[in-house]
Amino acid sequence: MSEIAHSTIAFEGHFARDFPEMAIPWRAEEAPDPQLLVLNEALAVELGFDPGFLRSPEGVRLLIGNSLPEDATPVAMAYSGHQFGWYSPRLGDGRALLLGEIAGADGKLRDVHLKGSGRTPFARNGDGQAVVGPMLREYIVSEAMHALNIPTTRSLAVVATGRPVQRETLLPGAVLTRVASSHLRVGSFQYARATNDMDLLRRLADHAIERHHPSAAGEVNRYLGLLKGVIAVQAKLVAHWMLVGFVHGVMNTDNMTVSGETIDYGPCAFMDGFDPGAVYSSIDETGRYAYRNQPLVAEWDLARFAESLASLIQEDEEQAVALAVEALNGFRQQYSAAWFNGMKAKLGLPEGIDDGVASPLVDDLLELVQESRADYTSFFRSLGKAARGEVEPPRGQILDLAAFDAWLERWRAVTPDADAMDRVNPVYIPRNHLVEEALSAATEGNMVPTEQLLAAVTSPFSERSGLEKFVGPAPESFGPYRTFCGT
Repeated sequence: MSEIAHSTIAFEGHFARDFPEMAIPWRAEEAPDPQLLVLNEALAVELGFDPGFLRSPEGVRLLIGNSLPEDATPVAMAYSGHQFGWYSPRLGDGRALLLGEIAGADGKLRDVHLKGSGRTPFARNGDGQAVVGPMLREYIVSEAMHALNIPTTRSLAVVATGRPVQRETLLPGAVLTRVASSHLRVGSFQYARATNDMDLLRRLADHAIERHHPSAAGEVNRYLGLLKGVIAVQAKLVAHWMLVGFVHGVMNTDNMTVSGETIDYGPCAFMDGFDPGAVYSSIDETGRYAYRNQPLVAEWDLARFAESLASLIQEDEEQAVALAVEALNGFRQQYSAAWFNGMKAKLGLPEGIDDGVASPLVDDLLELVQESRADYTSFFRSLGKAARGEVEPPRGQILDLAAFDAWLERWRAVTPDADAMDRVNPVYIPRNHLVEEALSAATEGNMVPTEQLLAAVTSPFSERSGLEKFVGPAPESFGPYRTFCGT
């Protein structure tokens, strides 16, 4: 049974074959005692895998790259990146491997990729390992983001390796099996450009157009079309983050995908109390990647992408810069439109409402929410109750009641749609204290809190009895929250 299931699995090797300059053939380290911690059965089926096989010992070994089809060509991918503004010419998959591409049920190619699978030539001083906590964090948060309808890489499985890993203490090792439309990043293009190999850069751009932005192929200037396509998907993506109070925490250029999917859930978090200056990453000492800065950082990262593509866009440097700048100028407009439309949806405002009415409703409310440090998620969800006449839940979170009551009157005069609001304002998000609680338990061998949290956040819009503990913000005793990248 397992041999038959194994023989039907085919990892394509498109990236490995087409970009040998950016791919080092490599194998995952053997895990001494691999044990499946969590499997995403729905995603497995979507990819054409048999979940029963993946749960078998042979399937678990496949999930961590220890037992692959004979013709698989796993590689460590090369890329560059600006990390906190500083350029690193050679980053790459230091503890990760691209196993290959899988054609899903929809016919679209997806990458299957590992994190924590051992040292590669890009590892620098790292040990190439990962531990249970951070890998489960990525699983929980990425699946929550998918359920929130936010473009994201997905998590197929987390497997404990049976190998202890030295961090501040000895911790149980784990490998994450990640799925993405691709792992092409702004940093991939920075790497190709830095080689001065124009053929490589052109091939990479053509690959990105074919895989992610096919409409660019029909444009007069296909590479300008690629730039515009990536700007458009990133403007929407960052607007999505802002609308749910998500702080990515490490928006380096090697963590910005060409596909427009969220990638790399290291020091990420969802805001509790609304604070535009919210920073959760332990290494973001200057607040470069604070919540309010995310659109500005995205624009900065996209400018680095434009620089990498410039010589393809136009041979004449001045003309290339002028065309790229014009394209980049579209980012703010597209981001603002996506964010404003999202806020109107969160407030249940009717289609076609005049911007002169909608804009002050949005701005005045956010001012009240910020001043009160109201819990971002539960406040917006409770507004749906206010639209049905039950005003006390949101009212209880606001300090300036007179101002809020006046706002409520203006808002209810436009007859907000409560049902529509409930479809976009989640009840459940991966609350930071609950994520930490789940990860601590999993590190000790107890997966129940992780399973319960996943059950809540993967169906975020439907309120269910028995899940009350997943609704509210962290207790005071939880204190200021700091996250770590896990390496």
